[in-house]
Amino acid sequence: MTKIRCEWCSDDPVYQQYHDNVWGEPVHDDRQLFEMLSLEGAQAGLSWITILKRQDAYKELFDNFQPEIVAQYGEDKIASLLEDKRIIRNKLKINSVVTNARAFLKVQEEFGSFDAYIWQFVGGKPKINCFNSIAEIPAKTKESEAMSKDLKKRGFKFVGATICYAYMQACGMVNDHTKQCFKYPCS
Repeated sequence: MTKIRCEWCSDDPVYQQYHDNVWGEPVHDDRQLFEMLSLEGAQAGLSWITILKRQDAYKELFDNFQPEIVAQYGEDKIASLLEDKRIIRNKLKINSVVTNARAFLKVQEEFGSFDAYIWQFVGGKPKINCFNSIAEIPAKTKESEAMSKDLKKRGFKFVGATICYAYMQACGMVNDHTKQCFKYPCS
């Protein structure tokens, strides 16, 4: 029997694996939260599949998104990243990962973990939405706008309200699987 997935999920096995096992699943691991934030920023203006297919290269080149290491990157490391064709070679996006790693560490210090900080925007538990189709899913919400505003205030880059909402979906802070999808959480 064929699984019915959300309309946005194509027949690409990479997309299907992401849809079935990642999208909408709650993430509370700080390193993984940093990775997802970095990848969402890299995706800005591109299709998500473009980033998914490069995810392994990003993990390798950005030291498995360990914020303590990425925060120490200097000009030489950034220059080498800009030369690597396995990732999106956008200087602003690459620099934003380093900037965000530094801001991330400050948030961890202030809140004890990035998890404690970021999940406050949904009251500490996933928001389960019940949409009939992807046409009903918003590009941003008041929660993603609040998250974006606060992240920017803390020095984060590539964290607009739309990116923040995609991040919230990716990290399971909101679950937007539609009613026909086998991952639909509502009964």
